[in-house]
Amino acid sequence: MSVATRISVLCVDDSALIRGLMTEIINSQPDMQVVATAPDPLVARELIKRHNPDVLTLDVEMPRMDGLDFLEKLMRLRPMPVVMVSSLTRSGSEVTLRALELGAVDFVAKPQLGIRDGMLEYANQIAEKIRAASRARLQTRSAAPAIPAGILKRPFASSEKLVVVGASTGGTEAIRTLLTPLPPDSPGILITQHMPAGFTRSFAQRLNQLCAITVAEAAHGERVLPGHAYIAPGDHHMRLARSGANYVVELDQAPPVNRHRPSVDVLFDSAASLAGANAIGIILTGMGKDGAAGMLAMHRAGARTLAQDEESCVVFGMPREAIATGGVDEIVPLERMSERMLANLASFGERAMRI
Repeated sequence: MSVATRISVLCVDDSALIRGLMTEIINSQPDMQVVATAPDPLVARELIKRHNPDVLTLDVEMPRMDGLDFLEKLMRLRPMPVVMVSSLTRSGSEVTLRALELGAVDFVAKPQLGIRDGMLEYANQIAEKIRAASRARLQTRSAAPAIPAGILKRPFASSEKLVVVGASTGGTEAIRTLLTPLPPDSPGILITQHMPAGFTRSFAQRLNQLCAITVAEAAHGERVLPGHAYIAPGDHHMRLARSGANYVVELDQAPPVNRHRPSVDVLFDSAASLAGANAIGIILTGMGKDGAAGMLAMHRAGARTLAQDEESCVVFGMPREAIATGGVDEIVPLERMSERMLANLASFGERAMRI
């Protein structure tokens, strides 16, 4: 691959160690290269003008200008794909989620101890995130879509109806768009978003502040209740299980599936087995194929299945793979996903189980 066709990357971090490690990781890949590094956003601003990079990696806490302030200005004045480099701390996770709201495509979790070994261990993951960012559609933060009044008048609360959702790159904002319009009597919702441990609790707490339903990081053994959404904890698979007549959450640390833990396929397969035609499966923006096989299993079990359309995805990989299997009933723009979910729930009593 010629130098001209490689993904060009600008790395911004006040740590010389991190700048060096990111350069080593990126330059070891055949399809990308670091064109420059910067110790702070003011230097980065000039380097962006000079090199016009395809992707920017950006630290959060830096001298002279905070990473969030720089990101906000960058996305307003010169939008470009950004991958955040954030520490695995509570404050770091909250700031990272804010960065995703501002328009960052994804983030790399910076280890607190053994930084060199930790970063090199995730070299392939870092490279994949940069590749995905280079192909990403930049999204602007949108207001929650309005739900037609007729749908909102229909009763949804039921211990049998269930919604399962899978997402990856770009998914935090897609999930926000899906959940914020939902009424308090929505069915229980189980969500697997590819995210490392240390970030999912903050993610759930931020959503809980915005939504009429209750959103929380899932706990093993808890009952799945209407009006609640459960986020799979980072580094744990989440499955639907039963305790008597009730749905409950089951968490474990079984080996990764499709290189992910949590895995969307794990969640979808359990919904296909236990909920069948009482479930709706939704697959949102993300890189890779996780969830495609599980969505096909749900479709065959009689569930209604929806995939986000290409135009509204940050990365169309996961929905595209699910559509290719033939397991998707509807392809829906993100801004209409809540409406279509509720409309399908309202029609549950009117349709027979698919054979």
